Amino acid sequence: MKTIEAVVVAAALWVAAASAEELTAARSQAVVERQFEAFERDDAEAAYALAAPAIKEIFADADHFLAMVRDRYPPVYRHRSVEFGAFQESGDKASLQATLVDNDNVVWTALYSLSREQNGDWLISACVLVKSEASAI
Repeated sequence: MKTIEAVVVAAALWVAAASAEELTAARSQAVVERQFEAFERDDAEAAYALAAPAIKEIFADADHFLAMVRDRYPPVYRHRSVEFGAFQESGDKASLQATLVDNDNVVWTALYSLSREQNGDWLISACVLVKSEASAI
């Protein structure tokens, strides 16, 4: 009987851990989606608000941040479609992969790094953008 109880407890803990990671993945994806929406509206303040403090140290204000994204990350700034992929979490750090299709049907992979702040919010701490050999039809 104790073996069954131990198995039930272990299964419950495993489900709770999986559910917590799924919740973190959903929250992280929502942060990236909100930033995409802010870029679409050219809402520099809203996009900048989702950047981690380390990013804000580099770009002192929202307008400079938006200009950098527009110039260096055009597929992030404007894209035709997005599909989210792999997610990994390790403590207060997480990564989320997104596949973007730009307006010229070029496929890009964006690897987002996120950090959990003391208040529990997830913010974007980096984005690495890589052009794919594939193209969208």
